[in-house]
Amino acid sequence: MRTVANDPVDAVLAAGLKDLWYPICPSHFVAEKPVSLRRLGRKFVLWRETNGTLHALEDHCPHRGAPLSQGIALGDRIACGYHGVQVRFDGVVTSVPGSPGCKLEGAKATRSFHVQEAAGAIFLYNASKDVDEPPPLRLPEELSSPEYSNFLCYVEWNGDYRYVLDNVLDPMHGTFLHKQSHSMAEGDSTAAFRVRDTDTGFVFEKEAQRGVNFDWTEYGETGIQWMRLEIPYPKTGGPGGNFIIVGGYAPMETGATAVFFWRVRKVQDWQRDTWRFLYKNRLEARHWHVLEQDRVILEAMEPDANQREMLYQHDMGIVRLRRHLRSLAKAELARSVAAEEAGN
Repeated sequence: MRTVANDPVDAVLAAGLKDLWYPICPSHFVAEKPVSLRRLGRKFVLWRETNGTLHALEDHCPHRGAPLSQGIALGDRIACGYHGVQVRFDGVVTSVPGSPGCKLEGAKATRSFHVQEAAGAIFLYNASKDVDEPPPLRLPEELSSPEYSNFLCYVEWNGDYRYVLDNVLDPMHGTFLHKQSHSMAEGDSTAAFRVRDTDTGFVFEKEAQRGVNFDWTEYGETGIQWMRLEIPYPKTGGPGGNFIIVGGYAPMETGATAVFFWRVRKVQDWQRDTWRFLYKNRLEARHWHVLEQDRVILEAMEPDANQREMLYQHDMGIVRLRRHLRSLAKAELARSVAAEEAGN
């Protein structure tokens, strides 16, 4: 997605809105050895203590700017590999071996970030400034209730994350791009759509069609931005009703996106075991095929494709979301300006 020259609103959106939770990687990406991840317009270093406690700092040593991820984890701190400067999980420098007692010791000199694990992923609070306590991570019930079982599908795609949002908020593409899929062969290709507001966002849905195909998408904000949809399953798809997908997304470096899709069914006890076995042995490969169709299309789109569009009624959900995100970015810019003026 092209960044419009000198457009500060677009620049905010390209890096990701502040003061929200974002999924940044699967849990298994991070062990005791420091890991560097470029997300949300900066580089982070993540590591675990031996008891599993997870930490995140900006991947930047305050001494000379070397990446802390090239250093050694020492429990709740990292020793920079360049000169041994030790930075604690809260960003405070605890030791400068080359100059003990210097003013750098005891200073909070590196940005620290709150992280939390849930549903097989690591979530990071993208704070605009350091906060002692972040707001709670509130995920959709499909990822937080024991009534559901899920599998995390994680991929990294080339292209702006906003194209991924557009794709998920476009139920009609399933009727055409995925028409050969085992679960998307039905439905009206000329359906009318409507937008229905919810307590946390809105639903973009086909009128007079439910439980037939990819019929609707929900966009929600609960301190984290997420999307949810359902695809009807035949009885051969096993227990649990419709197949639910919950999506989360995070911008990486320019032109790349970390994509999280949780595949969910409402199942418990023996039905849970049946569904999980059936998914791994029969259904997962088909779902990866659908996802690959999306990837090929989105990665082939030109960076400025969204600047040369002729949208129609099927696209009003996309228009609604784009306008909403721009309004959030404008509000963020206004807060930043106000904070700078107060500081002066």
